[in-house]
Amino acid sequence: MATASASLRLPVAADTVWQLVGGFLALPDWLPFIASSETAEGGRLRKLTTVDGAVIVERLETFDNQARMYSYSITEGPFPVTDYLATLKVEAAGDSETLVTWSGRFTPDGVSDAEAQALFQGVYEGGLEALKGNFPSA
Repeated sequence: MATASASLRLPVAADTVWQLVGGFLALPDWLPFIASSETAEGGRLRKLTTVDGAVIVERLETFDNQARMYSYSITEGPFPVTDYLATLKVEAAGDSETLVTWSGRFTPDGVSDAEAQALFQGVYEGGLEALKGNFPSA
């Protein structure tokens, strides 16, 4: 089992950040490489289409609005991993500062642990950098 994780501090209230990222279908609202997100199974599945046309299907595993976090698995996608489980968490780090953490664990399939880790480390870091761009004061 391999893991990857990235964190970002933002000078914005946690509730404001969660308002943007907390919806399971909200990825296109803040992540530029996701062109669309369609729902299935009453909102438990999201079918993501990237800007280059790749399709990723993810299942919502846990959702806690009060704790501002959710976890999801990938059921279909172009990634060389199995048993993927990721968590996006938004935590207050003071009155007007937020810590956002995006992390995952997975089993590499046909690639080394280091290659799979580098892939998702890049996804998480790039995603959080894109998130930062939604808050001009950051």
